[in-house]
Amino acid sequence: MKYEKYAQKAVGKLQESQPSFREKFGTENYANWFYNQSTETLRLYNDDKEIYFRYIPVGTFSLNTNTWMWAWANEDSIELEKFRTLKIKEFGEKKNYENLTNKHFNGDKYTGWELTAIAFDIIGGIGTYRVISGHLEKYFLLTEQITKEEVEKSESELIECSIHGKIRKAFICQHLNTENKIGFEEAFETYRGMKLDEDDDFQAWCTECEKVRLKTDGWNDESMKFANIKLVCERCYFEVKELNLNELKY
Repeated sequence: MKYEKYAQKAVGKLQESQPSFREKFGTENYANWFYNQSTETLRLYNDDKEIYFRYIPVGTFSLNTNTWMWAWANEDSIELEKFRTLKIKEFGEKKNYENLTNKHFNGDKYTGWELTAIAFDIIGGIGTYRVISGHLEKYFLLTEQITKEEVEKSESELIECSIHGKIRKAFICQHLNTENKIGFEEAFETYRGMKLDEDDDFQAWCTECEKVRLKTDGWNDESMKFANIKLVCERCYFEVKELNLNELKY
């Protein structure tokens, strides 16, 4: 199937489902919006009511340059769910659809909704939403409605990094840094954007810490004292991992 025909089909599918989504949640009745990249939540609100959703960022369209950028290619974004849009890129590679594989390209006023419709077809969701801030349009797949309490819980699990802002926490030994390659061991295999179980955290230590840990039969007072674990943000964690393993990319 040619790209144009597939895109038309995807847009038609979204146009059929979007009205019922808007009616069910009353999204057109809210005058204001706020989205939080750290928790990937969208708040729609008026003075007397509000509603919250979890979202997957699809991409952005610049009204200044008439260009589209996929969320998976946006290195400035801290949103973890953006990596789910790589599924769209993989689909595009199989079908040879350039608009789904090129990270950044020219478009028009219809481009954002067309590509969001395709994202909806490939990834799914309960609906879509667009916000406009200055010259930039940002498109979302909304995946579920959540409560204010759930949003507050998500926010409470973040830390404030002086470099990357408010983001998920991680733990590394005192020796690991972003300047020297000294080995990288971790509690379990990790990747950017991965979901963690409630009791799990990103945890890593250097080669020397691993030697001490093995010598002392695991984590105990001696090995923990040598490691002197410190708190960092998730992005700092993966920058350290990338330095040591030279295999991770944004």
